[in-house]
Amino acid sequence: MSTQPTAGPAATLRAAYEAASAVVAGLGDDESWLPTGCTGWAVRDLVFHCLQDAQRGLVALHTPADGPADRDAVTYWQDWRPGTAGAANGRRWARVNGSMFLDFGQLRALYLETLAAAAHAAAAARPGLRVATQGHVLTAGDLITTLAVEATVHHLDLTVHLPHAPGPSREGLAAVRATLDALLGRPALPQWNDLHYARVATGRAALTGAERAALGAAAERFPLFG
Repeated sequence: MSTQPTAGPAATLRAAYEAASAVVAGLGDDESWLPTGCTGWAVRDLVFHCLQDAQRGLVALHTPADGPADRDAVTYWQDWRPGTAGAANGRRWARVNGSMFLDFGQLRALYLETLAAAAHAAAAARPGLRVATQGHVLTAGDLITTLAVEATVHHLDLTVHLPHAPGPSREGLAAVRATLDALLGRPALPQWNDLHYARVATGRAALTGAERAALGAAAERFPLFG
């Protein structure tokens, strides 16, 4: 079963952040050391990474850009590929910094308040405003959509060993599917639900032989980002 986009960027981000926050709010120190769907990261490392992403969004929404947009909510992801030096450095950064919090409660509180602030800023932003982040210019609406997509994919990563945790928001999953379809240039296989599509398209799960055959030449483009 798949979902279709039904909300604007700010509402989508709020739904994605509220769903992720509902997971993190209930975690204790022992659970913070559980593995996730991100190679080499425990829960606390991924929470730190997601905190940093929300903080980056908060800064970007208050950093107007003069130049034209050179990325949108889809082309933004073309720079993010698995197996690069930048990806490896990012893993180390989150791993070291996430482990520096002696009390997970401190990291949890900072995460929750930062995501709430970023969602508030997104609701107040004019979607067409051009903003700067990571060396690129996007409209605020497109930036907000990328934040929702990342939060939703990482929500799936976060809950790999938390079977009773609430799942991602419907709005966030719809944004992920729309982004992946645009990157692929065609709709996903009809038998793929939102969760499976998100996992195989971002390298969290491998394509089966049958899926590769059904995709044809498009299978060589997987993962679409990671």
